Amino acid sequence: MLDIRYIVNNLKEVQNALATRGGEYPLGKIVSLDKKRRDILQEVEQLKAKRNTVSEEVAKLKREKKDASAIIAQMQEVNVRIKTLDDGLSEVEKDIKDIVLGIPNIPHSSVVIGKSDEDNKVEREHLKPAKFKFTPLPHWELGEQLGILDIERAAKITGSRFVVTRKMGATLERALINFMLDTHLKHGYEEIFPPFLINRESMTGTGQLPKFEEDAFAVKDTNYFLAPTAEVPVTNLLRNEVIPEDKLPINYTAYTACFRAEAGAAGRDTRGLIRVHQFNKVELVKFAAPEKSMEELEKLTADAERILKLLELPYRVSQLCTGDMGFSSCKTYDIEVWMPSYERYVEISSCSCFSDFQSRRINIKYKTKEGKSAFVHTLNGSGIAVGRCLAAIIENYQNEDGSITVPKVLVPYVGTNIIK
Repeated sequence: MLDIRYIVNNLKEVQNALATRGGEYPLGKIVSLDKKRRDILQEVEQLKAKRNTVSEEVAKLKREKKDASAIIAQMQEVNVRIKTLDDGLSEVEKDIKDIVLGIPNIPHSSVVIGKSDEDNKVEREHLKPAKFKFTPLPHWELGEQLGILDIERAAKITGSRFVVTRKMGATLERALINFMLDTHLKHGYEEIFPPFLINRESMTGTGQLPKFEEDAFAVKDTNYFLAPTAEVPVTNLLRNEVIPEDKLPINYTAYTACFRAEAGAAGRDTRGLIRVHQFNKVELVKFAAPEKSMEELEKLTADAERILKLLELPYRVSQLCTGDMGFSSCKTYDIEVWMPSYERYVEISSCSCFSDFQSRRINIKYKTKEGKSAFVHTLNGSGIAVGRCLAAIIENYQNEDGSITVPKVLVPYVGTNIIK
C-alpha cells in the first residue's frame, strides 16, 4: 500500500511513475477524499473544543444555581453533529483505503521502463541448452511412460490440471524439497513450516486481496484461503511487530503446497507440471532496512540461482520492465529454466523487492539505534518452484533410451543415479 500522504504531496510524481506500469489509477479521487477527511477532522476538533467550553459553562451555571437547560440543549446538538461527522469520517477513510488497496507499487528508479514481457532485460545466462541427438519428449509424456507422473488418475481424483507423482517421481519431488531447504539453511536462512490455511487479513496484507481474489481458493463459509504461496504466511509472521535494526536482515525459507485457481490462464502451458492448481514450492522471504533492500534483492536472486546451478540446469535471469512487474513489487528478477520440448525458457522463480508496500499494509516496522521507527522493506522469491524444477530435470536429463539421469547433488537423496 502506498503512503497516502506521499500520494497527496507528490501527486504528479506518483502519476508519472504509475503511468509506466500501464492502466489508469484514481489518484485525483484520493486527493479530494483526503481533503474531505481533513476538513471533517478540523470541524470535529472545533466542535470538541466548543463542547469543552460549553461543559465548563454548564458546570459554572450549576454551581451558581442558574438555569443551564439552553446551553445543555446546545451541547446535545454539538454531540449529534460530532457523531454525524465521525460516521462520515469512517466512510471517507474506508473509501480512501479501498482505492489505495487497488493501486500498485511504484517501480524503483532502476527498473527498465516497458509495456510487456517483450521489454524485459536479460541480465545473464547460465549454461547453454544441451543439443539432443534425438527428439526430446515433453516431461508429461516421458513421465507417464516411466510411471512417475500420473495425470489421468489425478484427473479422476480431483480434475484437470492436477498431477500425481509416484514411484521415483514422488521420491525425486521429495528429494528436491529437502535439497532446496538444506541448501538455503546452509546459507543463513531460518526454516519455517507455516499453516497452509490463511485468513483474509493476511492475504490482503501481502497484496493478494482484493485485486487477485479470483485466483485464490477460498474455503466456503470461513475466513480462510488456501495458501497461494508461502510468501503470504511467512511475511505475515511478523505482522504488527517492531524489529530491532541490528536483527536485520531476517531471512526465512519455507516449504508449502501452493494452490492457485489461475483464472484466465486457460490454454497457457496447462499440460504437465508447468501450470497446475496445486504445486509444491520452497520460498525465500527477507526483511531488510530500506537502504539495504536492493542489495538484499541481489542476494536473494543469487540464492535462488544457486539451486539451479547445483542442479546444473540451463537458465537465464531477466529484469522485468515496469509494465510486466507484479502488483506489489517495486523491482523483480525472473529466473527462467530451459525446457527442451518447449524450445524456450519458462519461469521457475520470481524474486522481488516490495519496498514498504507490504509492511505498510500489515504494520511491520524496525527501530533504529536512535529509537526512530520506520516501515521495513520486504522481499521474497521462489527458491524454487518444485514441480517446474521436476519438469525441467525430466526434460533436460532425459536419455535416448527413455531413462532419466539423476542430477549429481540429488543422488544422495534418491539413492540412485538413473530412473528407468
